[in-house]
Amino acid sequence: MIQNFCTLFNSAYLSRGLVLYESLRKHATGFHLYVFAFDEEVLRYFKEEKLPQLTVISLSEFEDNELLAVKSKRSATEYCWTCTASTIRYCLDTFQLEVCTYLDADMCFYANPQILIQEMGPDAVQITSHRYSAPYDQSAVSGKYCVQFVTFRNTPAGRKILESWRNDCLEWCYARVEEGRFGDQKYLDTWGARFGSVNELRHLGGGLAPWNLQQYYFEHKNGALLGKEKQTGKEFEVIFFHFHGLKFYSNNLVSYTDTLYEVSSEVKHLFYKPYVLELLAEGRKVKTKHPNLDPHGAKITSSDKPLSFVTLTVRYFFYLIKYGDISGRRARLFSEHQHLYRINY
Repeated sequence: MIQNFCTLFNSAYLSRGLVLYESLRKHATGFHLYVFAFDEEVLRYFKEEKLPQLTVISLSEFEDNELLAVKSKRSATEYCWTCTASTIRYCLDTFQLEVCTYLDADMCFYANPQILIQEMGPDAVQITSHRYSAPYDQSAVSGKYCVQFVTFRNTPAGRKILESWRNDCLEWCYARVEEGRFGDQKYLDTWGARFGSVNELRHLGGGLAPWNLQQYYFEHKNGALLGKEKQTGKEFEVIFFHFHGLKFYSNNLVSYTDTLYEVSSEVKHLFYKPYVLELLAEGRKVKTKHPNLDPHGAKITSSDKPLSFVTLTVRYFFYLIKYGDISGRRARLFSEHQHLYRINY
């Protein structure tokens, strides 16, 4: 059975999207990836490359009157969130798929995701929990579940939940907390109680991310990447990792995460460094044919080297004294330097 996936991104995430695609080619048996191109550069790239097991979809093909009516009222990020449910809907309708899974573009697979989709059994929908480590629990704000790997069956029960999600996002989808809502994500918290037939993924290898990796040990063993839950000793195969918050900067710098998450040297070695190298390799391929395209979405920075521990400590206490905490944007400014590394690209 073909595993059908969809994702969306613009040219700033092109290298990420390509690494996602290549990881599926390596590990997923019988898959197809539908890419919604959120700018002309992405559309042109995939039209020219004609990659196997990949279909690119333009905004002119995808956007309907309801989406266009709210587009000008949302930021670029908010509009992407608004469109998530609609991308799944489009794939189910246009390609007559029985099952479709939405993926965030900044993910990488390390084993066949079929085991995750099989876990949903007869249920109509499958969602993944953030599984926050205690110090980083943002469930009250961001929601219990992460829109990163969401599977829908093309059945009446699945379509009912999907249509509800799409309508909710059309009505309200913003990067702020308001009346128990946040982006497209907080809506998922109510699905189990409202609709039933919703499976919460249990496999610990699906949904690894900066906000929960502190709960596990990792190692390469017999050609596989394995994890072990520290609290229970439960072992599992790593299926995918979500590289949320990774950013490229000018002056050959990359930041692994944009929040104050603890990232061990083990995780940097097994996940982040290989992932960045893959991004750079894909970026170089893109640049050979499209020299004016930035496939990493590099941001401008005046800094030309990672900040020292002393500077970071001074900055931390400065924010603590001035603001009382280091939440929100100030925390990101601090932590982006905490995980800043020199690279060549």
